[in-house]
Order: sequence, then C-alpha cells, then structure tokens
Amino acid sequence: MSIRYYHTMVRVKDLEKSIAFYRLLGLEEIRRYDSEAGRFTNVFMAAPGQPDYPLELTYNWDGDEGLPSDSRHFGHLAYRVSDIYALCQHLMDNGVVINRPPRDGHMAFVRSPDNISVELLQEGEDLPPAEPWASMGNTGHW
Repeated sequence: MSIRYYHTMVRVKDLEKSIAFYRLLGLEEIRRYDSEAGRFTNVFMAAPGQPDYPLELTYNWDGDEGLPSDSRHFGHLAYRVSDIYALCQHLMDNGVVINRPPRDGHMAFVRSPDNISVELLQEGEDLPPAEPWASMGNTGHW
C-alpha cells in the first residue's frame, strides 16, 4: 500500500483576482477545467518545474451559497522561497499585506484574496535580519 500527495484545493470567490495573487507568488497555471454541467471552473497552479504539486482553485459560477462554510480545519498553504525578503517586497509592492513579516529571515505569512493563509519559508539558511522587516509588526491574523 502507498500514498502520494496529489493536490490542495481551495474555493475562490473571484477567480481572476485569485489567479493574479498566486502568480505574484510565482505559481503558473498548468491546467484548467470548465464544467458547464457542474457550473464550476478548476484552475490548477504550481511552482515552476513542480507540476506534480499543484494548488487547485475551485470557482463555483453561481457562488458558494448552500455549500458548507466551515473552513476551520484548513490551516495554510506553505511554500519554500529562494529569497523571502525579495518576495515579500514584491508582494507588498503589489498591494498584498504582509500579515507576519519575515523578521527572522525565515518565515512570513500573507493571505490570499479569499483569506487563505499562505506561509512563506526561506529555503536553506535563514537570511540575516534586515529592515524594514526586522522592526515590522504583525498585521491582522495569519
């Protein structure tokens, strides 16, 4: 018996806004499925060169009314990044709030347009503390 990771799915309210956010993180659209009968679109996005580890964005054409709204069992998405300071600056420059800045050169949290918590982790050794991150406080929840 074996098990293999397949994907993570999150529901989105505005497909194009969500795609734009995940593109800011560096993900690329690898496939899309539109279902006329089911009235939904699935967009799969993945980090470059990692198509086996996609994020599935599910957009229901008629909204999510009537669907279960209990998302408390979902924690966060996590991505390793080559330069956490550069990515956080890029996100901030594009209007994304850095909820938990990378004060330690290791970890940061942001939220998607659908309030999905995304953890960013520095690949390899932590970067040395640097401004503006070292003195930046938390914003909201992460």
